[in-house]
Amino acid sequence: MSQHKSLQGASGIVIKRNVLKRFERVAVLKKRGQWKEGDRVAGLRKTKPEV
Repeated sequence: MSQHKSLQGASGIVIKRNVLKRFERVAVLKKRGQWKEGDRVAGLRKTKPEV
């Protein structure tokens, strides 16, 4: 799958996204201790990307 031109910088480095995929949100919630193994992955709370 190709990447949209607006997500690539001049050197081809990817610009940080402000929307996370489900597996990324689960990882952030696990790190914060707000999600544990066995919890549902549907209907996750909103998370902001790590800085």
